[in-house]
Amino acid sequence: MARRMISRFSQWSSYVFAVDFDTNSDPIYFALASKYSEGPQVFRNVLADEICYSLHVYSDDKIERAKFYGGLKHKLSKELPSECTILEMYTFQPNVKDSVIKGYFLKDPSKSSATERVLAELIRNDPVYVCSYLCGGEDRQWLQLLWLSTEDGWVEVLKEYCVVPAEKPEHHPSTLNIINYDVFYSFEDAYKVLQQCVDIIPESKAVLELVDQRLESKEKTTFPVIVVEGLDATGKTTLTESLTEALGATLLKSPPQCLSPWRARFDTEPPLIRRAFYALGNYLTAGQIGQEARHAPVIVDRYWHSTAAYAIATAVGGKLANLPQAGSEVYGWPADLLRPSLVLMLSLSSQERMRRLQVRGQDKTMEEEELEANHLFRQKVEEAYQRIEGPACVTVDASPSPDQVLQQVLLLIREKCHL
Repeated sequence: MARRMISRFSQWSSYVFAVDFDTNSDPIYFALASKYSEGPQVFRNVLADEICYSLHVYSDDKIERAKFYGGLKHKLSKELPSECTILEMYTFQPNVKDSVIKGYFLKDPSKSSATERVLAELIRNDPVYVCSYLCGGEDRQWLQLLWLSTEDGWVEVLKEYCVVPAEKPEHHPSTLNIINYDVFYSFEDAYKVLQQCVDIIPESKAVLELVDQRLESKEKTTFPVIVVEGLDATGKTTLTESLTEALGATLLKSPPQCLSPWRARFDTEPPLIRRAFYALGNYLTAGQIGQEARHAPVIVDRYWHSTAAYAIATAVGGKLANLPQAGSEVYGWPADLLRPSLVLMLSLSSQERMRRLQVRGQDKTMEEEELEANHLFRQKVEEAYQRIEGPACVTVDASPSPDQVLQQVLLLIREKCHL
């Protein structure tokens, strides 16, 4: 393992590092140099006498890396001294896709030997790369010490670097690994992820067997396909049922009911696996759409827009401006997924949406709890919805009465779908 790590990180000094000290502002970016150069302090939020550490999950196996990283924060919270602060960290090559190595930056004011014991155990047994950070000298020069686990089980310092400021990159590092990590753009890529999970997640086999029997869908349908999107409590259920009756249409939902037995299981998995599962759900829905749209119009309660918007908003760290810019390939429609004729996005003020949720009195989904607690996350979800293309969403004001919303939507459908 030691040789593999040395080989993999022979270009370690070419990477840039980002630490989210405050999710409402830009990360602190730094690089490595062989010698110190005059410049602003990098760790402004770290005291000179604090010892800091970073962990970087390095496995070449995407599934292993996702599974380990998914449980790492919980493991650290449980085993490290309570005084430790655990911060999100990215190690990456600027503007290079798939170059992000996720990890955590630790601030440890306790200076407890327990911290180093936990980290030494991790580096010996798990796919992590560990560094410590020390501040020394009159000029408060920060150093990064790169750890190595030797073949006899000891931990030693492999390399020492000076920590120097780095320029803010064009794109937030969390955007570099979205494609085929958080959002899938082909059936094959999503399918491969679950294939690789069969040995560790037995339910994957049952899902794949179901997917193998999916109905084939064609790009062109005989009757229009109208998708209704929106956050919870914006009126999707009421509208989709009313449209189905008014148009003599067939109503479908995504993810499809046939995946219900395994949703709770995959909701506990890290994003790579969870998103692949829901991506396959879209392809199952597409097969149902293709079949039903031969005979009548089809109304779909959520589809790929929801899958992508929530995934992008979750994946992108920090503020709203960190989302990929409009026009990015991240917002493009999968080439092999059936396209709807029209996508309607129900829009409602936060206050009215919360009032409706309270009237419902239903248990909140995990995503709904996040939307309620985190205004920034809600903004990112809504903005991601609006940036998706091919087709884009047509926004519908959902604040009037259900009958008024229905009439407004029927006019749109007649105009755009000629029904």
